[in-house]
Amino acid sequence: MSGKIICVNESKGAVHDFKLFQQNKVHLLKNLLLIADKGYQGIEQMHAFTLIPFKKPRKRNLSPKQRKWNRMISKVRIFIEPVNRWMKRFKIFKYRYRNKQRKHFLRFSLICGLFNYDLGF
Repeated sequence: MSGKIICVNESKGAVHDFKLFQQNKVHLLKNLLLIADKGYQGIEQMHAFTLIPFKKPRKRNLSPKQRKWNRMISKVRIFIEPVNRWMKRFKIFKYRYRNKQRKHFLRFSLICGLFNYDLGF
C-alpha cells in the first residue's frame, strides 16, 4: 500500500462524494495533483491541477485518445483500492452503522489513524 489518509469527512445520510467535497470546502494546495473518478465531473473549475477520466457520451464511443487517457488514469488510481479493502475489514465501513451517531466520526477517524500507523506514518 502506498497511500496515506490525510482527510476524512462525513455527512448525515447518503451524500455523493463530490457534493460532500463541495459542502466542506476542502482547501487543496494549488500544486497538488488531484486524481479523481468520473463522479467528480466539474472539479476542474475548483482545482486546476486535476485529472479525471472522460465519460462515455450517449450513443457514441470514446475516441482512442480518450480511452488511452482513461487507462492511464486507472493505472494510477488503482493504488487506492487496497486502501478501501483494508478499511472494509471493519464492519463500520461495510454495513449500516447502528450505534450512537455522535461516536461514528471518532471511530471512523481512529480506524484511519490505525491505517496510517500500519503504514508506518
